[in-house]
This record gives sequence, structure tokens and C-alpha cells, in this order.
Amino acid sequence: MTLFGDGLDAAVQKAFTRPAPKSAGAQMRYLVKQFKGTRAVAQLLRISQRTVERYVKDQIKKPRPDLAARLEREVKKRWQPQIRARAREKAASTGGIIIDARARMGYTAPIGSTDQDRIRHLTVALPPHHAARLLDAQEAGADDDRLKEITAEALKEVYFQDGGRRAGSLEEVRFTDIEHLEFGL
Repeated sequence: MTLFGDGLDAAVQKAFTRPAPKSAGAQMRYLVKQFKGTRAVAQLLRISQRTVERYVKDQIKKPRPDLAARLEREVKKRWQPQIRARAREKAASTGGIIIDARARMGYTAPIGSTDQDRIRHLTVALPPHHAARLLDAQEAGADDDRLKEITAEALKEVYFQDGGRRAGSLEEVRFTDIEHLEFGL
């Protein structure tokens, strides 16, 4: 599970205008239609082609938990691509992104700083250029550690330095012990 990547995906999925298919058969039929055949879906899900065909015909109704998770993830990854693209574009150009986090956060600053790591609950609106950077990195396949770094850099500028207006320069903002993380577009 990737906390930051899944959080960004969940934020984009809130823009969907129709719910994704729920049943295993409907999900499998959707993927077969997207991939134009059962062989590619079987390879994607790491199951046999015959198993895919049986789900499509509703001969199998309840997948194993690991297959159900893979199936749902692959469907949501491909569901409503135009709406997904529009939501990402809006966040990156005009809307920005909202981050709601409850975590142990602190920063490294020049000598004399007294701000130790402590539990903080922040709800911060990140401007569009930070949203674009975060969403572009996710789309390029950045791992969770890289997304965490980008988010920390954005919080450093927007929250801890008040958009650059606060005196003093922070070297680094760090997240540890994340209890809650949610993104909103």
C-alpha cells in the first residue's frame, strides 16, 4: 500500500461522475472491453484466460481476496479517463490540492530553532504549481517516498514559511508516524 499515491488516486476518483463496476463479472467485462480480449486481462491479473472467461459469463461470482483487490485496482485505474484527466488538469492549473494530514512533523532549520517534531493536524491548500508537481510525479511512476518528499517541500513553502513570507530558512520538513492523510481536489 502506498499512502501518498493511494491518497492522490482517491482524490481524483471523487471527481468520477458514475460509480465504477462493483461485481467481479462487471469488472472483468469492463477490463476485457478495455483490452479487447481475455488474454491480456489474464496476463494483467495473473490468472488463466479460462478463469477470465468464466468471470465474464458469471460462472464465477466471488473472487479470492487478493484477486478482488487487483481487479478493483485495475478497474479504478482505467475508469473514466477523460474525467480523471480533467480533474488533474484543473488541480494543476487553477484549483490546487488540499492536504489534510495528522502526523508527527517537524523541520530542520538553522541553529536556534526550537521547533521539535510533534503531532500536528494540518489542513493546507497547496497552490496549483505544487499540485502539478505532485500529480506529474505520480503519473511518472514516482514511489511513495518521492511523493512524500514533494509534499513535505510544498508544506515547507506554503505552511511553515507562509508562502516565503516568514523569516528564516528551513532546510527540510519531515513526516514521521503518519496517522491520517487525505488529499482533495
